[in-house]
Amino acid sequence: MAKLTCRSAFISDVHLGTPDCKAAYLLDFLRHLECERLYLVGDIVDLEALAKRHWWHPDHSAVIAELVAIAARGVEVIYIPGNHDFQMRGLAGSSIAGIRVELDAIHEGADGRRYRVSHGDEFDPEHVGRRWIAWLGDTLHRFICWANRRVHAVRLRLELPYLPLSIILKSHVGAALDYIRGYEQRVARDARERGLDGHICGHIHFGHVRPIDGILYLNDGDWVEHCTALVEDATGAMELIHWTERVTPLGRASRETVLPSPEAVLGFAPLADCRADLSTLRGTGVSIAG
Repeated sequence: MAKLTCRSAFISDVHLGTPDCKAAYLLDFLRHLECERLYLVGDIVDLEALAKRHWWHPDHSAVIAELVAIAARGVEVIYIPGNHDFQMRGLAGSSIAGIRVELDAIHEGADGRRYRVSHGDEFDPEHVGRRWIAWLGDTLHRFICWANRRVHAVRLRLELPYLPLSIILKSHVGAALDYIRGYEQRVARDARERGLDGHICGHIHFGHVRPIDGILYLNDGDWVEHCTALVEDATGAMELIHWTERVTPLGRASRETVLPSPEAVLGFAPLADCRADLSTLRGTGVSIAG
């Protein structure tokens, strides 16, 4: 696959240290990435899961080595811890192997737009803290991810492209979509109160490009279910891309035009059709060239 050249890139919710992490796809993305600044927007290493059960794959070590190598090449790499690697928050203001740790960041785009960058767990509704609801949600999510792994394994044997079953389920379940929309509204409201143009986050494993009352909500997705990253081109336009066996643009936001990632794309129904429908999303600032 050809090089992906951009100004800035944002990834989150990798969950290294869990069987659900699609480390091979992420590793391929990182090895093709050429950017000036890379944001790691939380839950990169799942320290919470590792504390319960030690599980590690060689590809996970390779991802960490690649991130260190990217920083060593002079790329500014910023690590903003999430709720699954919150222990890293105690290292805010310091650097690890050239990677700077911060609680959050203000990113100024090439077009002058300003975004707060944070993992996004601070926007969870208060009831998430109730133990039984948190347990139920975690149990259901683990089951869905388990099913996603099984479907992926079968499709690999059949030489079929990756199909994120969990994202399809989320995009077709009313309660899940209601939660996602409520979360997006809370994020946008906070950005508006701060006088910013938008907010970039992860956390809910649902990549999206969406304008909300003049605020640009950008979620870079994850590498457990969605396999997506957010990239900024030389003009300041933001693009959400899916990266597995094929590269698919899912949404784009420039200062002039916002093409939000449609529900059909979020559900990957199917990827080939989405790629054809969104062929006009590719801008001149983000290039994929050999």
